[in-house]
Amino acid sequence: MAGATLFLSALALWVAPVVQDPEIPVVRIMDPVPETMTDAEARTCLDRALSFLVRSQAADGHWGHGSMEGLLDSGYAVTSWKDWQVGAHGLALLALMESPETPERRAALEQGMNWMLQVDDPLRGNNWDNDTVWAAVYSYIALARAAGDARFQSEAWRPRIDARAERALQYLLDQQVPTGGWGYYDFPYPTQRPKWATSFTTACVIPALADGVKLGWKVDGDMLERARKYVRRCSLPNGAYEYNLNPVPRISGGETINNVKGSLGRIQVCNWALAMTGEKSITHDKVREGLSSFFEEHRFLDVARMRPVPHEAYYANAGYFYFFGHYYAAQSINLLPPGERESWHAKLRPHLAKTLRADGSSSDFHIQTWSVTAGTSFAALALALGLPPAPAATTGK
Repeated sequence: MAGATLFLSALALWVAPVVQDPEIPVVRIMDPVPETMTDAEARTCLDRALSFLVRSQAADGHWGHGSMEGLLDSGYAVTSWKDWQVGAHGLALLALMESPETPERRAALEQGMNWMLQVDDPLRGNNWDNDTVWAAVYSYIALARAAGDARFQSEAWRPRIDARAERALQYLLDQQVPTGGWGYYDFPYPTQRPKWATSFTTACVIPALADGVKLGWKVDGDMLERARKYVRRCSLPNGAYEYNLNPVPRISGGETINNVKGSLGRIQVCNWALAMTGEKSITHDKVREGLSSFFEEHRFLDVARMRPVPHEAYYANAGYFYFFGHYYAAQSINLLPPGERESWHAKLRPHLAKTLRADGSSSDFHIQTWSVTAGTSFAALALALGLPPAPAATTGK
């Protein structure tokens, strides 16, 4: 009874009216959602999301909490909330690095990076729960981006970034499954080196691993190629990517997760990862095909957003694929010739703007602080990728 009361109280807080900050412009999205949105409107939405990230940052630089905030995840390892927090923190850093700089954002970025460089190294949670992979993946991606950022090249930053990235790389090497990918669980019979991986977890880190090679980091070349091969093998003739690699693909007809409608959140990241690392089969037409499916079948992402039970929506879509899918859709759009990109981004923006709350935050799965940080950061990243440089943007000098 106490647990139910706690959950209902949290739910009441979530649905309660938000007091609007008079300094934050409210963007009124029409119902139904408009088919397109201009870059000027998107920039306003981006500013709102970034303002939330700056305001919600703790004094020591972190975002979210690393402890259990709700009962939905009560069966996970005690380290998992910290892992999700660290992963979401990496996304917040990426959002600030990819967006136009202001003094407030610069300060938040530096505070956040300092926290990331001091946080404990990831350790696997227990025998079956390996959600620490998310902490390793998105901290490494953020560090790889920072290593190429002019703002972090001084002696005060770069050696610490390199050292932290090296430890994340070692974790990924130790946790890579024999078939080449990374996942966040290991069952039915847990082993020291996990056996289960997913296409999307593997794909999202591949370009950053390739960047690590260029940076001179100790990226194991065989590790990178095994990961690329894993994602390639997940590719299906229908244009989808398997959730996880199976010797006999799970295409059984009907409402399967490996139908294109169940793969909307995976197609974009897998196409992007392979294209970014030289896969010749990912042509512009292949990218357009994936993006066309994304928008044509978008209702299956809409209906899954904010459902608290993973994969309960049609075609086993999960709420956590909403912003993940939109961010990598933005990345995929930027693979196309420059003249094509604006029309695609204009279609993407309304599906991000419609999710923003009055305070600039958003979420697609749980309402825990790590999930809100991740959702808001993914939305900001997707919006930023579709915008031309702002006149007031700084170069970090």
